[in-house]
Amino acid sequence: MTWRIATRRSTLARIQARQVGEALSSVSGRDHEIVALSSTGDDHKDRAVEAFDAKGIFVDRIREAVLAGDCHLAVHSHKDLPTQPAEGLVVPVVPRRVDPRDALVTRAGWRLVDLPRDRTVTIGTSSARRRAQVARARRDVLVQPLRGNVETRLGKVRDGVLDGVVVATAGLLRLGDRLGDLLDEVVAVPLEHGEMLHAPAQGALALECRSDDLDTQTALRLLDHRETRLTVRAERQLLADLEGGCTAPIGAHAHMVEGRSTPQVELLGLLSDASGTNLARASQRGAVTEIPELAAAVASSLRAATGLGPDTSTEDGRS
Repeated sequence: MTWRIATRRSTLARIQARQVGEALSSVSGRDHEIVALSSTGDDHKDRAVEAFDAKGIFVDRIREAVLAGDCHLAVHSHKDLPTQPAEGLVVPVVPRRVDPRDALVTRAGWRLVDLPRDRTVTIGTSSARRRAQVARARRDVLVQPLRGNVETRLGKVRDGVLDGVVVATAGLLRLGDRLGDLLDEVVAVPLEHGEMLHAPAQGALALECRSDDLDTQTALRLLDHRETRLTVRAERQLLADLEGGCTAPIGAHAHMVEGRSTPQVELLGLLSDASGTNLARASQRGAVTEIPELAAAVASSLRAATGLGPDTSTEDGRS
C-alpha cells in the first residue's frame, strides 16, 4: 500500500510533504504519493488574512481529504493549525523543526536597527505580529501589506518594489535551491528573539491523521522529535490561552532547559496591539509536566501588562 499524503499546492508545502514522505517511506518500507490540494486561504490570495475568518483556512480542505479517507495523513505548517483539534483527527507526532526565527530580507543585508533613516523605508508583510514588531522597533518605517509565496515576496525586494520583507527562515531553508538566483540578489538576516518573536510553532510541521487510524499513527511515531513536540506544545498552549477573545498579535518561543533532574521548558511570549505601541513580553520556566500552568502564567502576565484580552478591541477593530 502507498502512503497518500495531503498538503497544500504551494512549492513550499509540497517540499515539506515530500520530505515527510521520504522519511516515512524509509522507516515503513512503503512508497508514498503527494496529493496537493487548494485550501480556502489559497483561494483568497488577493485579500489580507485579517479580512476574513482565518481560523483553519489554510488546512480545511486538506483535513477534509484525510477525514474522507482519500489520504492517510496531512502535512501542515504547524502554525497554520487552529489550536482546537478537529473532530476525528489527531496530531500524534511532531518532527524536528528547523530554525523558527523570522528573517529580514533586503538587498543590503540590513537588520531592523540598520534601516536607513534619511528616507521612507518600505517593509512588506501581512502578518499582524510582524507588522506590530517592525512598528515598535522603527516608527519611521512604512509597513505595506504583502501576500504571495516566498519567491514572489523576495522578488519584490530584488526588483526594488520594497526595501525589505519579513519571512520565516524555515521557508528559506526548506526551499533552498528552488529560490535560484533570488538568493544571490537579496540577503536574508535572521532576527533574534529580542528583535522579533516568531509565531507559535513556526518552523515545525504537524502530521495529522484520523484518530481511528492506529496503523498510520504507529508508523508516524517513528518520526517524532520529543523536544520539538514539547516546545511547540508550550507555544501553542500560550496561543490558545490568549485567543480566548483576543486576536491581537501574539509571538512565542519555547526551549528546553538543560542541566536539571526534571526536564524543564522556558517559554517566552509576546502580546501587542496592532500598532506595536502597547507591546509586552513575559517569560516563565517550568517542568514539562506543567506546560498548561506555565503557559497560563505567561498569558496572565502579558494580559496584565497590556490590558489586552477578552472584550478588548485591537486597533484594527477586531476583538
